[in-house]
Amino acid sequence: MAGQYPEDVKGNWFMCKGVLCFAAVLAALTLSSVTAQTVPQPAHAERKVASRVAPVYPELAKKMHIRGTVKIEAVVRSNGQVKSTRVLGGNPVLVDAAADAVGKWKFEAAPSETTEIVQLTFDGQ
Repeated sequence: MAGQYPEDVKGNWFMCKGVLCFAAVLAALTLSSVTAQTVPQPAHAERKVASRVAPVYPELAKKMHIRGTVKIEAVVRSNGQVKSTRVLGGNPVLVDAAADAVGKWKFEAAPSETTEIVQLTFDGQ
């Protein structure tokens, strides 16, 4: 009976293999949750805006009568200039215009770099 095993040996092998797979997945999930907890979250400081640039309402949005709010995260240097922007939510037709506008904003100076969350509303006008 070369290459053949009794049914109980086969069953134990597959059970052992399943338990090992489960343990590996559980370990991976545990490690990823620990890593996620140690990642620092950016502080939201709510600096005042010194000068705003209004977003250009996209032509496609005008034609399709698209309205809505876009949420942007802006990393602001200590001198008030916007270092970078990241879209957090909003209609895909509107997000580029919102990010471009916020990138041109100026904030009040602060002792250090901050992260600001801003919302722009496109109301179709």
